Amino acid sequence: MTQPPKGSAAPPGRGAPTMPAVPPQAGPPVPQAGPGAPQGMPPAAAAAPAAPPRRTAWAEGVDRLRAGATTEPGRLRIIGALLALLVVAFGAVTALQMTQRSDAADNVLNSSQPLSASAADIYRSLADANTAAASGFLAGGQETKESRDRYDRDIRTASAKLVTAANSSEPGSPSAATISQLNRLLPEYTGLVERARANNRQGFPLGGAYLRYANEKMQDQMLPKAQQLYTRENQRLSADYAEATPYPWAAIALGLVALGALVWAQRRNYRRTNRVMNQGMAAATAASVVVLLWLAVGHTVARAGLDESYDHGVRSLNVLHAAQIASLKARGNENLTLVSRGAETKTLADGKTTVDLYDSEFDTEMKQLTKGLAVAENLADDAAGEKPVQTATSNMKEWKARHKDARAFDEQGKYQDALDKVIGSPDKKPTGACFDGVDKNLTIALTHEQTEFKQAASDGLGAMSGLPAGAAVLAVLAAAGAVFGVGRRLSEYR
Repeated sequence: MTQPPKGSAAPPGRGAPTMPAVPPQAGPPVPQAGPGAPQGMPPAAAAAPAAPPRRTAWAEGVDRLRAGATTEPGRLRIIGALLALLVVAFGAVTALQMTQRSDAADNVLNSSQPLSASAADIYRSLADANTAAASGFLAGGQETKESRDRYDRDIRTASAKLVTAANSSEPGSPSAATISQLNRLLPEYTGLVERARANNRQGFPLGGAYLRYANEKMQDQMLPKAQQLYTRENQRLSADYAEATPYPWAAIALGLVALGALVWAQRRNYRRTNRVMNQGMAAATAASVVVLLWLAVGHTVARAGLDESYDHGVRSLNVLHAAQIASLKARGNENLTLVSRGAETKTLADGKTTVDLYDSEFDTEMKQLTKGLAVAENLADDAAGEKPVQTATSNMKEWKARHKDARAFDEQGKYQDALDKVIGSPDKKPTGACFDGVDKNLTIALTHEQTEFKQAASDGLGAMSGLPAGAAVLAVLAAAGAVFGVGRRLSEYR
């Protein structure tokens, strides 16, 4: 039996296989731990690089825009966008400002001035009704049909005008409250007048007391409230004028800036390309020039028309209304002087002199009438407006002379002669004929000035018509032209 060899050595001739020698390879570089790395942490973990922060879409867009702005196509796109924005802004501001002024001018013509005239008519109708009531009372128990018809007509006019004013006033406004108070006072006044007439027909002296009470209600309550209404409507009219007439400086300034930018862009295009005209930007410039000229000329013409309507319309109307009201109040006081027969007196400022209350008020109103007629004549700008004022002035002077004669008769105790001088037949040359002449001619002058106002205000409003819409359309076309012009230039880079 063969025995295996003892020992651990390999049998000769059969050695263990050996692997080929591999040179040592350099491993990946091991980063060194920084000075702030924690102790014991492996160097690779301590110095791992941080991931870059994620950028926002806005930041990337800004970078792209900045990069694009450094190229000529990018600059052209920015220029086109700015030109379009400027031109559209110019058109929008022009449309906005001219719409506001056009609306205010329309209010002047169709709202505030007619309401102001209605308020003046309310005052005039109430004052004239009071005068007619006193004139009818002086006629005795048999009131003339003329004075009765005049009184009824004035009351109807005042009632109708109050309804119109109530419909046009804002609910809860001071004007609405004043109109409501006048509507409440009007039937109270007419009731007192009817009591005065009833007592006067029967020859009772109480009729005069009722008439004086009615006059006090008219003078102390109704006419002051009517004056407040007239004042508020005049303030509203002035506010509409103040909104309609200022120049649209913001639109004009923006138009000049847009026009300057368009000229600069075309000059830049010429210097870089040596091309004389860019059709799109030339069309945008032409449209902007049209809007700017239309704005400046149109508003200037409109302003001139509105200023004329105020200077030769509203101012004259205000003065004539005041003069007519003064004549009505003077006539009423003249009648009441004979009705009261000295029952109402007042003490002058010296504290010693006592005069008849109504005769003193007559003198005050006649002074106002004299002053008003002089101002109205100076404001009249043509013969048609000046002639009736001059005729009214002549009637007023004759009225003063006849009133002086009537007062002389009354102070002498000749009551019937004084009465004839106030409400008598035409052959007696009464003051009533002079009052009628003043009232008639002032009405003619008022009608003429109202016509002049409407004509001038209509011209002013007409100069603005179409401007807001036209400016907006032309601005859009100008913006499109600017974009088209820049687009044609950009197409050369494709």
